[in-house]
Amino acid sequence: MNNYFKRKYAIQFIFLLSALIIVARLFYMQILDRSYLVAARNNVLRTEMIYPARGMIYDRNGRPLVQNRIVYDLMVTPRETCEMDTTLFCDLLGIDSSGYKSRFEKAKRYSSYRASLFEGQLSARNYAALQEHLDKFKGFYVQRRTIRSYPDSIAPQLLGYIKEVNSRDIDQSDGFYRPGDYIGASGIERTYEKVLRGQRGVKMQVVDVFNRPMGSFMDGMYDTLSVSGDGLQCTIDRDLQILAERLMKGKMGSVVAIEPSTGEILTFVSAPSFDPNRMTGRHRGNNYMKLLNDPTHPLFVRPIQAYYPPGSAFKIVAALTAQQAGLIDKNTIFYCPGSYRYGPGKAVMGCEHVDGPTDLIKSIQRSCNTYYAYTYAHMIDRRGMPGYKAYDLWREGLQKFGIGQKLGIDIPGEKPGLIPTSDYYTERYGSNKWRSGYNISLSIGQGELGITPLQMANIMAIVANRGHYYRPHLIKAIGEQQTIDPIYQEKLSAGVDAEHYEPVIEGMSRVVNVPGGTGYRLRIDEIEMCGKTGTAQNPHGNYHAVFFAFAPRINPKIAIAVFVENAGYGGTWAGPIASMLVEKYINDTITLPKEIQNRIYNADFISEQLQSNS
Repeated sequence: MNNYFKRKYAIQFIFLLSALIIVARLFYMQILDRSYLVAARNNVLRTEMIYPARGMIYDRNGRPLVQNRIVYDLMVTPRETCEMDTTLFCDLLGIDSSGYKSRFEKAKRYSSYRASLFEGQLSARNYAALQEHLDKFKGFYVQRRTIRSYPDSIAPQLLGYIKEVNSRDIDQSDGFYRPGDYIGASGIERTYEKVLRGQRGVKMQVVDVFNRPMGSFMDGMYDTLSVSGDGLQCTIDRDLQILAERLMKGKMGSVVAIEPSTGEILTFVSAPSFDPNRMTGRHRGNNYMKLLNDPTHPLFVRPIQAYYPPGSAFKIVAALTAQQAGLIDKNTIFYCPGSYRYGPGKAVMGCEHVDGPTDLIKSIQRSCNTYYAYTYAHMIDRRGMPGYKAYDLWREGLQKFGIGQKLGIDIPGEKPGLIPTSDYYTERYGSNKWRSGYNISLSIGQGELGITPLQMANIMAIVANRGHYYRPHLIKAIGEQQTIDPIYQEKLSAGVDAEHYEPVIEGMSRVVNVPGGTGYRLRIDEIEMCGKTGTAQNPHGNYHAVFFAFAPRINPKIAIAVFVENAGYGGTWAGPIASMLVEKYINDTITLPKEIQNRIYNADFISEQLQSNS
């Protein structure tokens, strides 16, 4: 009898344990594990993302710089796929079998139950060919989206480009991005990503066993609409940008033009450039690598990342800071015998001319090196303090002009430029007893000075405004609100009193408008342009050609900086480019002699340099 009860309880226990196991498994499958629910739903429902149109970008006059065009993304849900004709499938997409396998494995790693990108940015032609056979490829479907298009193929470095997100982008985002999404990677596209991207929508569709749409689920009750991104009005003048890029074709360098009264950037050229349409579509990756390996470095954003010695144009800042320090005034005269001698051994720094007795205005008109060597010597050696302390005050004055620090332009990658500290020279010379003769080349914008084209254009805006500036920026309105960041409306002082600008401006006017000025050939009828030529020494080749200007003298409309690398004299190469751009912007015409125009248009320094290096 006892054995009977033991067997009875053992059997009951086995049945009870089996029932508990079954219940636990059912609970896990139906409550905890969602994969079967997802798989079941995916047999009848497809959740499609509705991608919004990315916000367009317009120039200052409302003309489109960046538009959208429709492409098609092929999506896959690995769990739903079955055996199919992969040869036909690959032929339709233009891929090989290994490409198919790698894409499919990537989709499976993301999720077997959720749709992910298999092949992006199919053209309308590829889509049409695929659509005829799509019912043969269960688990695949196509969704529409837009990518960027550039109608004028200009300004790639400032507009930027978009790219497919990577895992880092997804992890660092606000939860918005998923694999296959696109994000601003550079330029305006990156800075204003959250404004431009818009908001995705969702559409739930009922599909049959052949993956064919049968209509909206619950009459669209659970669908949400996408919201297009806000448009941006750029400060760039499209026509001026096109002309500037044409003038810089075949050259390395930069052009930056600013509206002094607002800080709005009118043109922003980094040469050599490239067609921004190459950074869209299915071949973007290959094109990017070609640009990355290009020896002329077209992806390098020269206006904000290149350091150039400013050369003679730096004399403008030197004249202003020395006046503010009370070391010179408009009547101060230094004698120029054609050179400046300094140091115990009487080393020589040459001047371009024998200018004789020279005052401040004449020093700018004639670009006298000797005058500014004396000015720098007074600044460093004759202020009743150690030279390194006087140098620190000089450096502090330069920084108020935006040199040696970032100006805060609204695109990423800006560099601060370079003004060495006094500690640099103390360490270099092993003592803090050094004097002006140790770094006298700084007086004429050479030596260790490094300045970006944006900073020099901003200095011209400061001079045009007689002492103040607004942070240079590229966006003047966002969406329908027509607002920008308040920091770009803040008026900033350069620390020099307005009265000190007039003799400097008079000298700059004589550079261009009076016979004997270094830029006299660049004068413009009916426009008093104030400018300064520069020829910056370059240890790696020919001199850099430099020209800075603003116009007109009264109520200035444009401040401009032009750098042409390895070209030679500023008045010969950079000056004509600036003159044509200034006249085009103000009068919508160009009157510079045709032979000068043709010389600029036809010059190809890049080919010459590449040949010499080969």
